Amino acid sequence: MTTVFSRAWTRWIGLGVLALTVAACSSSPDKPQPSALPNVSGQLAIQKVWTANIGPVTTPLFALVHGDRVAVASTAGQVALIDAATGQDVWRLQLDSPLQAGVGGDGQRFAVITRNNEVVAIEAGKVVWRLRLAAMSYTPPLVAGGRVFVLTADRMVTALDGASGQKLWTQQRSGDPLVLQQAGLLMPFGDTLLTGWGGRLASLNPNTGAVRWETLVGTSRGTNEIERLVDLVNGASRMGNGVCVRAFQSAVSCVDAQRGSALWTRPAQGHQGLDGDESSVFGVESDSKVLAWQRQTGQPVWSQEALRFRGLSAPLVLGRSVVMGDGNGLVHFLSRQDGQALQRLSTDGSAIVGKPLAAGQTLVVVTRTGGVFGFRPE
Repeated sequence: MTTVFSRAWTRWIGLGVLALTVAACSSSPDKPQPSALPNVSGQLAIQKVWTANIGPVTTPLFALVHGDRVAVASTAGQVALIDAATGQDVWRLQLDSPLQAGVGGDGQRFAVITRNNEVVAIEAGKVVWRLRLAAMSYTPPLVAGGRVFVLTADRMVTALDGASGQKLWTQQRSGDPLVLQQAGLLMPFGDTLLTGWGGRLASLNPNTGAVRWETLVGTSRGTNEIERLVDLVNGASRMGNGVCVRAFQSAVSCVDAQRGSALWTRPAQGHQGLDGDESSVFGVESDSKVLAWQRQTGQPVWSQEALRFRGLSAPLVLGRSVVMGDGNGLVHFLSRQDGQALQRLSTDGSAIVGKPLAAGQTLVVVTRTGGVFGFRPE
């Protein structure tokens, strides 16, 4: 894994960025070698039903599911809406600028962010408006309630009119100059907008931007800015009023999002989002150890170390499995009950990017080289 941070400061032209690269296990000549792949039980019968291609994905781009369709994008600026049942394009669009973040959408309107700091809104495969931001964003826009919400690297949330791109409001929380150069947390919760501000989870009024509450999830620690970085990362698990989130390399926490109170917090060293079911929350540590916690109490349920150092993606709960992709394009199915390996599938040999997604009856994964794969139980 290579983790990238940015030091951001405001100028009259917007957000300046100085990249600081912290090399971890992927660049070290002494990096730990993964163990042999565990045997799978073969209890799950799953087949590949279609493949497509979007182009290489080297920036924080995430596929998006809405119903039985999946929206995907490439770093070179290609955006497509695919029918997950057949793998056929609903529409496909080539933009004139590389992409930095996306895809967000509500099924009708979609939005991405270019490397030129522009929000681009798309409907029916056509660009309907563009708006230049004052700062770079690494987080997919959130499209909801006829609006497009954007979280930029300077920890500013901006609400835009979905039809025109007109700016409606902005809300910002001051923070450390060093920011995480990966997707942050921005999600809806009923009539509330939840966002990550450093190590805090905040609830905003989506109509005005007013802050309703803030809850501390991860605390700064260490002796330098990198060790103290605790931004909340993209990917939360929600059940009822409970929302479980991860603070980068710091903690996993479940919060009552109605009241804004923390239910429990556990130390954790991961850098990707979570998923869960009614009883458990699942996450992947930075060394690819897979952990399960009790949703109500945070007590450990099980851990699986057989896939360590394989560059696992964020998890997806699917049926009786927890599904993750790895750095070699393999898709792993672990038992939700005890973490044992149930099945393993291959793609094109390049890393799975983002998390696997369930669209209708189809499991969809995207690879670093741009392969889009649809799998379905037999």
